[in-house]
Amino acid sequence: MSKIHSFHIPVMGLGFTVDSPLKVARFGIASVVSIMDDQLLEEMRRLYSKKLGIPYVPIEEKTADARARRVREYLDFLQTAVTGQVEELKNQAFGKNSEIDTYFSLLPEAHPLYRLYSRMQQASGTEQLALQEELRREIVPGSIDVNIMTKVDKLNYDKDGQALPREFSDALAALRGFAQSEVSGGVVFSAGMNPALYSYLGEFPDFFPDREGKLKKPIILKVSDYRSALIQGKFLAKKGLWVSEFRIESGLNCGGHAFATDGFLAGPILESFKENKETLRQELLGLCQQALQEKNLPSLPENVRPKITYQGGIGTAEENEMLLNTYELDGTGWGSPFLLVPEATSVDSDTLDRLLAAKKSDFYLSRASPLGIPFNNLRNSSGEEQRKARIDRERPGSPCYKKFLSTNTEFTDKPICTASRQYQLLKIKQQQAGEISASALEEILDKDCLCEGLSAPAILARGETPRRNLKAVTICPGPNLAYFKGTFSLKEMVDHIYGKIQLTLDAERPHVFLKELQLYVQHLKSEIETAVPGNARKFESYVEKFRKNLADGIGYYQELTSLWTAENEVLLAKLKEQVLGLTWELEQV
Repeated sequence: MSKIHSFHIPVMGLGFTVDSPLKVARFGIASVVSIMDDQLLEEMRRLYSKKLGIPYVPIEEKTADARARRVREYLDFLQTAVTGQVEELKNQAFGKNSEIDTYFSLLPEAHPLYRLYSRMQQASGTEQLALQEELRREIVPGSIDVNIMTKVDKLNYDKDGQALPREFSDALAALRGFAQSEVSGGVVFSAGMNPALYSYLGEFPDFFPDREGKLKKPIILKVSDYRSALIQGKFLAKKGLWVSEFRIESGLNCGGHAFATDGFLAGPILESFKENKETLRQELLGLCQQALQEKNLPSLPENVRPKITYQGGIGTAEENEMLLNTYELDGTGWGSPFLLVPEATSVDSDTLDRLLAAKKSDFYLSRASPLGIPFNNLRNSSGEEQRKARIDRERPGSPCYKKFLSTNTEFTDKPICTASRQYQLLKIKQQQAGEISASALEEILDKDCLCEGLSAPAILARGETPRRNLKAVTICPGPNLAYFKGTFSLKEMVDHIYGKIQLTLDAERPHVFLKELQLYVQHLKSEIETAVPGNARKFESYVEKFRKNLADGIGYYQELTSLWTAENEVLLAKLKEQVLGLTWELEQV
């Protein structure tokens, strides 16, 4: 979390935030870079080196430990570039609409540095000069955090087809590149626990406290609920690894992959963190200090505590303040709205036009991910057009060059991707032979190549053409983006977050909590409608548990009377009726 701002920009896809630090870090805003696609990182380093006129020595795929080296070199480039930007900003003159003025004008009005900046503007002479120097000393960049999706961790092979050691798997190699880099930021782990990856953290000193008890590279966990935070936090703490931040993300009201809970809603989840945060701190700290002592390593300060933040579907300053104050959070994450801010993210012009033209129904939860996890998608994206066109030409699937999501061994010894042409043609043969149903095949053909589609926009936004001319873009906005229309400057979006201005949003946009509740009701209905014959008792038990959790969440929300406008009170009552009605729908299955 930035020391300056109370919000961060989460990772979006592979390419949408790959160069966001170059755009926002100098203003004190933290952002997250995906380091899963080393080919994209290498291409971005090449393009920026060309633009900035700095030396570029390519790291070829056949180079030893190429993946880790590419990650390290790109992150070192980002760190060097941002450091240079900040030094340049510090040396600028105030009062000429320069970036040093932007740095302080972006802050919330209650921030001490914003007040100091306002004082400086009113002062004159030596007093003004003294205040300016004080402001310059306070300038720090936003952190350059990285994201590793723990499930994307295929094993790799040498030129003779022999499996390489575990530390050369995709996730571990990416972590090694980050750990060996000079970048100033933390690593965000998403998609659940990967024991091998978490254990590998212990190989690098930057994840342990130094002599002053400080962590050079903090560990950040993206979690769906308190139980997940406690389990993962204890696993790491027993190894002397401290979790500096838990980023709670809505199960469905988010972008990218959606990890739905069993009906547990954001409000009650945040309440559980608020009630148990001291218990969480003490339990993890005790385990961590003991492990550090056993390793003869410096201890953490006794007053250290993990930060708790939330991201997923926030749309107004009022919601942002409510979350920070009601649940005593350390910060929030604003993702999808920044896709409409060219100064902060990399979205090519064609995709931006498609986002602006999209209807609410075009934002949907799809089966596009080869990982088998629900994936937020856009119906009118060029990636969806390409996927359907390939099916129409009887050439479904992707050529699959990058292979990051190759996990299936149904037909082959080495894993292949379910979005690949190889796999989908084999499934078509199965369906033609009567071995699988038409609906099962349709689900397979829904899979899309995320490796190419999620990285292409970063290249296209630079005015270049991706390798092999694969220009189709897959974009994964959260449902919240349907209510934002138009493109915005960085200042406009940040001012909107802090309540200095109010962007015009769709009048039908519900409160962040109620939108998530809507999505969970729709999700459960879909589960019931698509239920297949099988263990009816087990499925009925799952649905009843899900419905009860939703009902409990609604009961919790009904007690938060100060949150709701008259329109949202009506919506909450309707959603309660729908949840009660799901019992009847289940009986009809």
